[in-house]
Amino acid sequence: MKLAVVGAGWAGLAAAVALKSHGATVTVFEAAPLAGGRARRVDDLNMGAIDNGQHLLLGAYTETLALLTQLHPGRPVDALLHRIPLHLESADGDFCLKAANLPAPLHTLWGLLNARGLSWEERWQAIRMVALLKRQRWQAPAMLSVAQLLEQHQQSARLCRRLWIPICLACLNTSTEQACAQLFLNVLRDSLDAPRHHSDMLIPSVDLTALWPQAAADTVTMRYRHIVREICPTATSVSIDGEAFEGCVLATPPYACARILKPSDSSKASDTLLAQLGAFQYRSIATLTLQLEAAWDPPQSILLLNEDPARGRFGQWAFKRPQASDQMCVVMSDAADYLKLERVSFVDCIAAQIREQVQRHPTARRSARPPMPAIRAHRLIVEKRATFAAVPGLQRPSNQSPWPHLSLAGDWTDTGYPAVLEGAVRSGKQAARTLIEALHRSND
Repeated sequence: MKLAVVGAGWAGLAAAVALKSHGATVTVFEAAPLAGGRARRVDDLNMGAIDNGQHLLLGAYTETLALLTQLHPGRPVDALLHRIPLHLESADGDFCLKAANLPAPLHTLWGLLNARGLSWEERWQAIRMVALLKRQRWQAPAMLSVAQLLEQHQQSARLCRRLWIPICLACLNTSTEQACAQLFLNVLRDSLDAPRHHSDMLIPSVDLTALWPQAAADTVTMRYRHIVREICPTATSVSIDGEAFEGCVLATPPYACARILKPSDSSKASDTLLAQLGAFQYRSIATLTLQLEAAWDPPQSILLLNEDPARGRFGQWAFKRPQASDQMCVVMSDAADYLKLERVSFVDCIAAQIREQVQRHPTARRSARPPMPAIRAHRLIVEKRATFAAVPGLQRPSNQSPWPHLSLAGDWTDTGYPAVLEGAVRSGKQAARTLIEALHRSND
């Protein structure tokens, strides 16, 4: 079988690996010069290999972890990922939720009961909400927002600010007022109402391209720097820029799919798909990577930052990069276009935000923890269309397109997840299965 994949992001490469395992000859078209899509390595003159965005994986990402194991035989997954049992802590230490070493769901119950920075009433509010949602099988009305869900369950403003809003922004990249409650609950279900290790937080210990995309790309034929102009699906084949393939997985963002899809005929199904592709809205993610003058150990590898936009404190999460002891990443979800701001002042404000909050942390007072060193270099990357807006009622396409020899892959397809890496991988694998099944039916 001569098959193609358009797009070498996490969805496209997951599809390519799956197609190759079925004995297909696979060609992957990619506009960029390297693999990884929106989760890839960036080579910086001052800092070396960094990432275009700091990504956090979860232990619940079973398909992604299986792919890592498949592509790195003989190498433990924990050599590629820094694993942290569920631990959410603010940089100033005022809030801390740490899961216990107990079977699920007791590990999160214990964490909520002993959460620092919440009153007993607020801890009970959180536990009661989780228990009721579990009893309701983690189902919410179709058009309910996360903010409405939290209001229904009487979550206090402080509890929302400390716990639920950061989780919502990190997973859905959409404000609680606009975010889909059901997608939010799907994330909570698969991380909290699951085996204990599913709630573990995993930080890549290598750059994102080296994590697995490059290993996947090495198994197939790659056509880098090839900007696909048109894909023409028919009932029996797919033409990509004039070259015929028996089948294709289209794994580019919705706006790119709409631009390059050139069907030979129109139908109600194809019109519906094009309408769905045009309905997506997008949200930005900004990542500021800091090169420090010296190595520095923050109180935790992952820290929640208190925002104060009026003072230029835009950071939401701070990460210590496992690859370099003198580098930090600051992530801002649902971000504005910070590239338009005066850069030196912007970086100074973020650095001050980290320093002043960490200096209030209890460990800083007890052990005279030194402040974060001066910044020697930095790189600000704003992915303007990092994710789709995870709003209620969004009709996301399935993997099967209106044409049997063309399937769709991407975190934007109907995965049941928001735009997270696990959704991309699952979509790629499912798109490959869909295509293989269609080809088998056509050959019978």
